[in-house]
Amino acid sequence: MVSGMIDTHSHLYAEEFDEDTCEVIKRCKASGLTHVLLPNIEKSTHHRMMNLVTTDTMFLPMIGLHPCSVQAASVEEELQFVQDELEVGGYIAVGEIGMDLYWDASTREVQEYALKKQCELAVRHDLPVALHTRNATDVVLDLLESWNLNGLRGVFHCFGDGTAQAERIKNMGFYLGIGGVITFKNSGLDQVMAEIGLDQVILETDSPYLAPVPYRGKRNESSYLIHIAQKLSDATGVNLEEVKRITSNHAKELFRID
Repeated sequence: MVSGMIDTHSHLYAEEFDEDTCEVIKRCKASGLTHVLLPNIEKSTHHRMMNLVTTDTMFLPMIGLHPCSVQAASVEEELQFVQDELEVGGYIAVGEIGMDLYWDASTREVQEYALKKQCELAVRHDLPVALHTRNATDVVLDLLESWNLNGLRGVFHCFGDGTAQAERIKNMGFYLGIGGVITFKNSGLDQVMAEIGLDQVILETDSPYLAPVPYRGKRNESSYLIHIAQKLSDATGVNLEEVKRITSNHAKELFRID
């Protein structure tokens, strides 16, 4: 049995799991996962996430407003909800936040606003951020540098860029969230990881999205994390057990998991 892994980014509360939640949780445990971190999407998804959190102590929640849910008409209400929940406490990070210039670049300005406000909240509450940066990695890096928010830490979730971006992220003290993309034949991410190694690297699935090979195109789930770990082991030449140990320790450090 595989043991000791942490899925640092999974939406197991999504509707895609409504029919077999119990079985999915059983497979998580059977695969040796010790923790599954749950990023929030928006106010309307919060209750689903927290319902899952109450089922098992392995689930640890984040609170945040996803960039694809950022709209000018509702952003203040959504950000107030995030702020109020952070005051209540019990969250392991501020996420999923960031910028997405793939689906809708027309909201770029309000996305930047929401990102800055949530990063400020993260610093205030001494929590890491889980950053979504689709088609926006360099943009977000530039913003973080310009804001100079002392104490901000976190992870670039679903990292799939090149060596230059990886080094820039690491130099800023952030982590790389490596998921199923590393198993995709033409992604090139395995070559990037071979160059940069395991320093400041954590594992994630982004379930139910981006299922790794051999499940590509199907619903993803946290128990598939082993396939990501194995590909990372193959790419770096580091023993699988060592990959699991190193990445889990990094996750514990970043998210302050006991």
